[in-house]
Amino acid sequence: MRVIHLNTYDGNGGAGRASYRLNNALKKAGVDSDLYTYIKLGKRDDIKALYPGVVDRFFATLRILAERYLPRFYEKDLKLPFSLSFFGKDIHQHPALLQADIIHLHWINHGFLNPTDLAKLALLKKPIVWTMHDSNTFTGGCHVRFDCQNYITDCGFCPLLKDPEADDISHKTWKRKMLAYQKMNAQFISPSKWLTESAKESGLLKDKPVHHIPNTLETDIFKPLDKQVARANLGLKPDDFILLSGFMPSKKDAHKGTPYLIDAINLWLAKNPELAKKVTLVVFGNRNTQLPPPFEIPVKFLGTINNDETLVEAYAAADAFLTTSLEDNLPNTVMESLACGTPVIAFETGGIPDMVDHQENGYLAKYKNAEDFMEGLNWIYNHQNRTVLNANARAKVMTRFSEAKIAEKHINLYKSLLNNLDGEF
Repeated sequence: MRVIHLNTYDGNGGAGRASYRLNNALKKAGVDSDLYTYIKLGKRDDIKALYPGVVDRFFATLRILAERYLPRFYEKDLKLPFSLSFFGKDIHQHPALLQADIIHLHWINHGFLNPTDLAKLALLKKPIVWTMHDSNTFTGGCHVRFDCQNYITDCGFCPLLKDPEADDISHKTWKRKMLAYQKMNAQFISPSKWLTESAKESGLLKDKPVHHIPNTLETDIFKPLDKQVARANLGLKPDDFILLSGFMPSKKDAHKGTPYLIDAINLWLAKNPELAKKVTLVVFGNRNTQLPPPFEIPVKFLGTINNDETLVEAYAAADAFLTTSLEDNLPNTVMESLACGTPVIAFETGGIPDMVDHQENGYLAKYKNAEDFMEGLNWIYNHQNRTVLNANARAKVMTRFSEAKIAEKHINLYKSLLNNLDGEF
């Protein structure tokens, strides 16, 4: 059984990371599995570029830039991702696809595979599996839906567009996807229960098979470390209460919910002013430090972390990982933190409740409620036995998301598709 995974980027964003981890998990399970990307940015030898030539990379870059910036002519300035799916690459005659038994798609936006190119994959008469890393697979363009229900029917009147109407660009894209999906006969995978339910009620996928299989991670790398050693290596005070958060975009970012993080911490400090000298916030993922930081506590910016060893130290050094994401599938950062034995405070949204059990391995705050998020800070800070929280966090990942368990679920799906190949194709 030869499996080829396809993703636009290598390790850039959650989907790149998730597809890489799945590919490695399958290899460990004995599967002949390869990950190919449309454009390769890193230097990992175990990730391959579909078209490594200079000319191909040049045109791929042009398509990516076009797909990233053209939406600005259609979208309102809402800081939310939207894909037009205008440009793409016909890859169905690529040798790697011809040799594969299973074609496994991941995140294929930014000029990689548009609906026309997806439909051509059906000509190969091979099983197609598609892991959805956000909502775009079943919408007319958006990746983050919030409370929009248009995807349940046929999109159109898109609230993200400057000129929403019945036959706007979201509806046109939706129709192109529908035609492609009718030809593809694909099996869809959702890493979270939340996205599974949404996909099954969507106009595009309600009649398609949608399987719930979570992502995984390297539990032999993302694991608990000695907290004091980790703090010393990062230059953190040994006795501080350490809070950790990922990329902190501008306060206007509608997806990551940064204003709620700022409000929750400031509310906590206003009610407990004595904590200003006992708490440190550590932030990783920023390209530049933010000066001055919008908090009354010390903030240490680690910048972009390019190696797992430092990232694991950051998780291990923290007493709690904070994320105020307002819509997320199965965020890698939450799983990584839990695997390192660090409890998580987050909003009860998307796929986060699949990983965080309220007041067992973290705290699930009411959606968009900074005061309840503050209560999560209080709860962990005042917890009588944080070592129990740490153990619960690690146990949840080992029980539900280990490489062996997730690889087995994928292998079983692949085998069932190959066994039914004659009848299905």
